[in-house]
Amino acid sequence: MTAVQLPDVRPGRLPRRVPARRVRQILCLLPLLLVTVVAVRHRSVLAEGFAHLRTAEWPWLLAAAGATCLTWVAASCTRQGAVVERLPRRRLLATQFAAGAANHMLPTGLGASAVNLRFMTVCGLPLARSSAALALYLLAESIGRVALLGALLLVFPGALRLGALVPETAFGPLLAGAGAVLMIAVLVLALVRRLRAGLVSFLRTALGEARTVHTRPARALALWGGSLAFPALQASALVLVGRALGLDVPAGHMAVAYLAATVAVALVPTPGGIGSVEAALVVALVAAGGPAAVATAVVLAFRVITVWLPLVPGALTLAALVRMKVI
Repeated sequence: MTAVQLPDVRPGRLPRRVPARRVRQILCLLPLLLVTVVAVRHRSVLAEGFAHLRTAEWPWLLAAAGATCLTWVAASCTRQGAVVERLPRRRLLATQFAAGAANHMLPTGLGASAVNLRFMTVCGLPLARSSAALALYLLAESIGRVALLGALLLVFPGALRLGALVPETAFGPLLAGAGAVLMIAVLVLALVRRLRAGLVSFLRTALGEARTVHTRPARALALWGGSLAFPALQASALVLVGRALGLDVPAGHMAVAYLAATVAVALVPTPGGIGSVEAALVVALVAAGGPAAVATAVVLAFRVITVWLPLVPGALTLAALVRMKVI
């Protein structure tokens, strides 16, 4: 046997690990960087929205801002209702404010989900139960939004022509696409045993968590009360902005338009629905009987109040929570 001498490896030549403190500093600055990128990309929308705010009646706008602030309280109630353990109230509320900013930086609610998942795990919940609570929250919020829309449509049956929001020719492709996605999902689950086992385990955990939550009336009330209050407050903010800018559409019809538009664009993968929500809201308000120009002004002002104004404070709160190791 021939001995082979290995080359000397100097300790200084080894790649050094990035300190955790430096990683956390980078994560603190990342939300502000993303906010800057989003704001620059939509600077024309911001400029036009602020221009409309200057001509609005301020008492209605202040009321809309108040309704927007209450949405974070409603989200906190729903998050607390999804878990049995008591979460720290102030940190939970701050997390929902920060999650709102994160939600407008990543598509399809990934930002808010990631922030809340991290918050629950830091609070001591196992990852499986945190994921189950997150799924329960998303399910309750979706059911609450659709249920509120259905109730308002029963009260105001002529509030909206749904064909104007979703053309009749689009129903066929939508159904075909949904069927194809469902068939692919079933096929993948049937072929991949490990994935199927993981899904079954997750469903067991989620169902167990849901049963436990509903054995406690306070948690069930927080879960379903918050899931109904959240879209109701969002719709109220749009109604108040409409009043501020003189949109001649009944309040109930504006609420129906908002809920129908947000349900229609729920699956559009854009950060916070930016772009898709504005377009759907304008179409929905016009379908509810509003003039196109005023409807566009209302939507832009509404998005400035509910999205753009809280974005920088929310990003700063997110950075602070990361720095404090709350998330």
